Amino acid sequence: MRERISSDIKTAMKEKNAFRLSTLRMILAELQRKEKEKGTLVDNQTANQILQSMTRKGKEAVEQFRKGGRDDLAEKELLEIKIIAEYLPKQLSDDKIKEHVLSAISELGVKGPGEIGRIMGVLMKKLSGQADGSSLSRIVKEELQKLES
Repeated sequence: MRERISSDIKTAMKEKNAFRLSTLRMILAELQRKEKEKGTLVDNQTANQILQSMTRKGKEAVEQFRKGGRDDLAEKELLEIKIIAEYLPKQLSDDKIKEHVLSAISELGVKGPGEIGRIMGVLMKKLSGQADGSSLSRIVKEELQKLES
């Protein structure tokens, strides 16, 4: 992933695309920061986690900017999120996530909402990079509520 980002930085420089260039540099800087922190190169799974975190923070910033009446800054964040998303694995639809949730519920023999932590732990590992935690959590809660009824 790092090589791809470096290559895309060069392309953005050649195209004189300043916004894309700054966003890609921001991604690369975050990866390098994590590498210094760990003392080793970042693997693709860790890179995906970093990018997901950046996306989540960007979405939170969009909400705050909109609340503050700063739609211009919200749009800038949305464009950054769009660029970051290019480097993430394709996200699963809610229907696909639901299939995985139902499968995990039956495999683990989960009986109700009290076991949300157990099922979330399994699914977060299984769907790492393919589903964001908030969507997964929402769907798991919905399905566990159905079990309780």
